[in-house]
Amino acid sequence: MNGPHGKGSPLVKLERDLSVFGRLGLERQPVGVKFLYACPEGIPRLDGKLALCEMIVEAENGTVFYADRDNHECVGPLILGMVDVPGYRSGELGPLYEIFDEPRANAKVYEDLPTLYPGTCNATVFAPLDKLEFQPDVLVVTGSVRQMEIVLRAMSYTTGEHYRSESTTVMGCAWTLVQPYLTGKINFSVYGLTYGHIVRRVGKEGDLVVSIPWTCLPTVVENLNKMKWLLPAYEEGKRGPSYSQDVSWLRQEAVEGLGT
Repeated sequence: MNGPHGKGSPLVKLERDLSVFGRLGLERQPVGVKFLYACPEGIPRLDGKLALCEMIVEAENGTVFYADRDNHECVGPLILGMVDVPGYRSGELGPLYEIFDEPRANAKVYEDLPTLYPGTCNATVFAPLDKLEFQPDVLVVTGSVRQMEIVLRAMSYTTGEHYRSESTTVMGCAWTLVQPYLTGKINFSVYGLTYGHIVRRVGKEGDLVVSIPWTCLPTVVENLNKMKWLLPAYEEGKRGPSYSQDVSWLRQEAVEGLGT
């Protein structure tokens, strides 16, 4: 599919320095993802078929590519708004796979499922951090709990934003990619909790997957560059001087405020 003037959808050049993520020592590279109306120019098309969650892993391994509807072998096209499958939405599949007791339980998932507006996304571009040259709609960062604690805290550091983790039993890719894009809020999930990840052996069980939408990326990058990653109290423990500072004045104020 072509975009305006019969050309592919343009990719805006990445100007922000994202190299700070390299300091995290991640086993797998962060992946930039872009949703496009038309297939991009200058980006190779994925050779073969993968599930949407597997495409993230493919990019983590160093491949830059785009995928269209024909490259998907799971529910990705439904999540990306490329197709609608009433049979899925009926919930009939859930009981067949013994994931849900009745179709109504499976159908409830579709009521809450974040999906792109039909027809607006016909191609999705993936690129690992070291080859990322376009501005991503979502940056997917995967690592250990302690590594992702730093990333999540980077958003809260100047905004006070609370941590959010939303997902469903199935179609976890919708919450990894589409939900943060639509809401403008960071979302995180855990490998090993959703059906597709387990069946397809995707990811390292227990790792956190943090999805950063383009609206939050500037704040996260700025704060990663200026905040302290390893807090003194983390190293010292609860009996260390940092955690055990004299805050008796604050306790006294609280006691007086409570009238006790």
